[in-house]
Amino acid sequence: MTFSSSLPQYGPRSTESTRRADALMEEDVAWTEEIDEERDGEQLDRSERAALRRVAGLSTELEDVTEVEYRQLRLERVVLVGVWTSGTAADADNSLAELAALAETAGAMVLDGVIQRRDKPDPATYIGSGKAEELRDIVLATGADTVVCDGELSPGQLIHLEDVVKVKVVDRTALILDIFAQHAKSREGKAQVALAQMQYMLPRLRGWGQSLSRQMGGGGSSGGGGMATRGPGETKIETDRRRIREKMAKISRQIADMKTGREVKRQERRRHKVPSVAIAGYTNAGKSSLLNRLTGAGVLVENALFATLDPTVRKAETPSGRLYTLVDTVGFVRHLPHHLVEAFRSTMEEVADSDLILHVVDGAHPDPEEQLASVRAVIRDVGAVDVPELVVINKADAADPEVLSRLLRAERDALVVSARTGDGVDELLQRIDQELPRPAVTVDVVVPYTHGGLVSRVHAEGEVLAEEHGEDGTRLKAQVHEELAAELRRFGAVAEAH
Repeated sequence: MTFSSSLPQYGPRSTESTRRADALMEEDVAWTEEIDEERDGEQLDRSERAALRRVAGLSTELEDVTEVEYRQLRLERVVLVGVWTSGTAADADNSLAELAALAETAGAMVLDGVIQRRDKPDPATYIGSGKAEELRDIVLATGADTVVCDGELSPGQLIHLEDVVKVKVVDRTALILDIFAQHAKSREGKAQVALAQMQYMLPRLRGWGQSLSRQMGGGGSSGGGGMATRGPGETKIETDRRRIREKMAKISRQIADMKTGREVKRQERRRHKVPSVAIAGYTNAGKSSLLNRLTGAGVLVENALFATLDPTVRKAETPSGRLYTLVDTVGFVRHLPHHLVEAFRSTMEEVADSDLILHVVDGAHPDPEEQLASVRAVIRDVGAVDVPELVVINKADAADPEVLSRLLRAERDALVVSARTGDGVDELLQRIDQELPRPAVTVDVVVPYTHGGLVSRVHAEGEVLAEEHGEDGTRLKAQVHEELAAELRRFGAVAEAH
């Protein structure tokens, strides 16, 4: 894991830093108290509020001593902590189990996981000062060097929780950003992750000791630069922020340039009227496996979260012979950091520009309905609400039949498939053929053999209804788009189909 680059080193904090943290805290507490005055809802049971509940089965610590020693050289040792504010205990456990999977994907060893029942996260330390002390005891007992929180912490919460537990604290957003940083391979993917990391890091910069002040102005009558230059000048933290903003502006321009190149390719596909199908879904739902099953693309398939970050575009063919493109997109996750949604917006436009979305959901997941809702929220964010959606319930070979029945009742047009075994894939191909937009013009033409390229285009870009080879050329009855129909008009009859 690579959190350390953007998080503080420990040591005596300056008065200025303390004041800044206190100011953040006071602002958070004041806002919370204002909300509390208006709130008159159901209160949590006192015993529930006081309990820091251990979540069993999260530890990934290895039994073999030599293997543990080897992994400890490479991996951080983490304790997970979540705040259960709504839903059932099972929902809270599922959320923390997903956080454990994220931590493992980032390269961490999960030692323990605890959940605190509260009506809302504590504005100071996320779990409350007393529970933060208990968390400190768990950290000492397990030998952990990092605490990972299942939520996005404010700068004030981050500072105060670190002060109590005395080890590095990262939140869910920082964890996901770290995974993206590890998995990004393309130039654009790396730039998008870097931009999201800097957007996240900017308000969380911390300065330590006298290194805060890099410049000193003149003082009073002893000479110096006068009123405009009196005082400490630009602090180190201000310098860091300025440099980060400048770098963010530069990366944003680079991403915009790369977006232009991808847009040219999309326009070329649109010019040739090649339909596009985007595979979207929750991370680790089996999107890349399905792409490989449909096209033989040979894309990396890994049982890990966010194994695919760079969109993969592959050609495919419907059972009736029509060409289309399949786009494998980055996986989504609940509470996907808005920094990432913004940074990856240009990549996610592949979904918005498609003619059909294959929404892949993991049928073997404990809460597939939550996956569906989370993915649809991101689809709305990228402006793809008008694109037709076909729900594909994957991993049928490992799913509970009752869960599959429940999903099929809720999603009546959904298909059940297994990308691993191939079950249901033929039916899926037929459905893709039905759902893709069809050419609007019907032609009945005899194309001379000297114009064989037009025949090839009809096969690639249109839908051939009948084909005969005669003395004068190839007779085609087909449905094609308007531009191709205009070129074929001189060879026979052309009529609007619908």
